[in-house]
Amino acid sequence: MYPSMIPLPEKTRETIAGDLNAVLADGLDLHSQIKVAHWNVKGPQFASLHLLFEGFATGLALHNDTIAERAVALGAIAVGTARQTAKASRLSEYPASTTQGLEHVAALAERVEAYLKGLRAARTTAEKAGDTD
Repeated sequence: MYPSMIPLPEKTRETIAGDLNAVLADGLDLHSQIKVAHWNVKGPQFASLHLLFEGFATGLALHNDTIAERAVALGAIAVGTARQTAKASRLSEYPASTTQGLEHVAALAERVEAYLKGLRAARTTAEKAGDTD
């Protein structure tokens, strides 16, 4: 850990940053899976889902950036290369054969819920340590 202006003990900052890096890996993986759905969606819902998936991906990219920056502010290094993400992500692999709109929706819904589970756990850890940022 690097020195930080965040007024928490180093061990606490390390724990929170570890949780943030885990959520970052999940978020980066989820972003790539949403983009796969965006690129490959077919069927009668194409027009609406194509735009919806792009909006989700854009919003998640901004959220991932915030998570990474908070980990760094705590004194950690944000970990997020494609190889690091693949190794650390807790999300299921995206089904490569998925093409139809509602199949993509179902696959993404499962992965979003897994992502949110990790995010909630990280938030709980941080809040218990007095870090509500």
